[in-house]
Amino acid sequence: MPPPGQTQLPDWDGLKLRVRTLIASHRVMIFSKSYCPYCNKVKELFRSMRVEYYALELDVTPDGPSIQQVLAELTNQRTVPNVFVNGTHIGGCDSTYQAYHDGSLQKLLGDTKDAEPYDYDLIIIGGGSGGLACSKEAAALGKKVMVLDYVVPTPLGTSWGLGGTCVNVGCIPKKLMHQAALLGQALQDSRKYGWQYEEQVKHNWEVMVEAIQNYIGSLNWGYRVSLREKSVTYLNSYAEFIEPHKIKATNRKGQVTYHTAETFVLATGERPRYLGIPGDKEYCITSDDLFSLPYCPGKTLVVGASYVALECAGFLAGLGLDVTVMVRSILLRGFDQEMAEKVGAHMETHGVKFIRKFVPVILSLQIFIQVEQLEEGMPGRLKVTAKSTEGPEIFEEEYNTVLIAVGRDACTRNIGLETIGVRINEKNGKVPVNDEEQTNVPYVYAIGDILDGKLELTPVAIQAGKLLARRLYGGSSTKCDYINVPTTVFTPLEYGSCGLAEERAIEEYGKQNLEVYHSLFWPLEWTVPGRDNNTCYAKIICSKHDNNRVIGFHVLGPNAGEVTQGFAAAIKCGLTKELLDETIGIHPTCGEVFTTMDITKSSGQDITQRGC
Repeated sequence: MPPPGQTQLPDWDGLKLRVRTLIASHRVMIFSKSYCPYCNKVKELFRSMRVEYYALELDVTPDGPSIQQVLAELTNQRTVPNVFVNGTHIGGCDSTYQAYHDGSLQKLLGDTKDAEPYDYDLIIIGGGSGGLACSKEAAALGKKVMVLDYVVPTPLGTSWGLGGTCVNVGCIPKKLMHQAALLGQALQDSRKYGWQYEEQVKHNWEVMVEAIQNYIGSLNWGYRVSLREKSVTYLNSYAEFIEPHKIKATNRKGQVTYHTAETFVLATGERPRYLGIPGDKEYCITSDDLFSLPYCPGKTLVVGASYVALECAGFLAGLGLDVTVMVRSILLRGFDQEMAEKVGAHMETHGVKFIRKFVPVILSLQIFIQVEQLEEGMPGRLKVTAKSTEGPEIFEEEYNTVLIAVGRDACTRNIGLETIGVRINEKNGKVPVNDEEQTNVPYVYAIGDILDGKLELTPVAIQAGKLLARRLYGGSSTKCDYINVPTTVFTPLEYGSCGLAEERAIEEYGKQNLEVYHSLFWPLEWTVPGRDNNTCYAKIICSKHDNNRVIGFHVLGPNAGEVTQGFAAAIKCGLTKELLDETIGIHPTCGEVFTTMDITKSSGQDITQRGC
């Protein structure tokens, strides 16, 4: 019988001859279909290897169905792509990639005879948490590894050492300054606990910064020693792809070296985004500058409502500074909005001013926010002019420092990715990858904050880097799990979460299929000073039709990170409301509240607390 769609029997002998001729006359022959993603993936592999191929698209070829039938008889494979190399049948997409990874594909292509060996098994571009974790794991598995890390100075000239954002201008100095602010609050509380001191207590910014930078310096040195002990080559140079498997490395003196590797990992991270307005790069700072700022910033305007913006505003206010946050729309976009508003409300009651609905953009020829320098100094004086997003109102005020925290951009646009064909999301510069962190170019992988659609968290990058190295070189198949990852925003009242925000849960499950349990609570430590009663808040979001499984965990209170980390493991194991109810709490603690919650949002009952 003829294949479907054909009215007469084909010339089978002629088709067999045609197929054999195609296979014999092309170094790489791909029988493909133009719409098939697996066919396109195989083509991308050969393009990345700079190997010419011939593809016959069976969906647009008149005899396509018959040719596919001939191929099935010839190879016992009924699917596409159907790949042949120098007359040898390789198979489909998975088989071709397996041959590439074990080197048999290169042997069939004849690329191994005259080709020079690569300088390294693995080159990692970026010496942050993820890149370092991946490099050390690969080296421990016996591979020859190089790490390149280069910090492009900020417009104000700030740079730092090995270790990436987290260590130098992120998590570490942020939490240490947060701790400095908490100590100020503890000093106020201490009088109620009987501590007596006569002298006025003041904060010295310079002493704090020096101590934090000394600690960070010790971490930078420790990372370099660790790489040396693992026999990982480290270059403080800027890397750029110049051809497949080859990069150019330029150091601070402009000296250039060239290096090749079989595999590359992109771990370049992100840098703060500027506003694109007059005065932003000349007079404003970002979080890249703040943590090593040699002088106290004084009266500060924070532009943005990201977690970076609120964390910085929080600890600056806690250190006794006059702080204002300029917000375009909502706080903590992407986080649970009920929790975000409670974070903002607490900050307002503790002295942080919020200017809502003002937008840092330029429209037409009219500037809607600008920063002018009135006086140089450390700090100087700046005049900020802004326009409301909802009307003609104009805002003008003087500040000593303007801190921009409106988001971050992936560092992927100037490292030669277009030269080797690695695709990026043109809107944000982030890199799309598959579930094994592999880009569209088979020998290039990416981890950390530059991944499109993934979480921007240090522990996620570390986990992904380690697991990637184990899959590449250790025979592992374990992939990084990006679901139910816990995180904490270190605002004055810390906010910890794991799982879905309430808005997202409603979107995915439907409000009628959820039960939300919640409660206010008063930490015992705060009762004697008599502050912030019924400010801390806890809630869990449960799926009714899945045994009341906890799909969202949220806590607003002291040490929220410590509380969330413990419950995150339980959530990974399928925590349910029943299991929480059966758990005996530790008394008196903040985490205890999750073992005693019995009021649902839907009930409308009062959740205020009157004692411990």
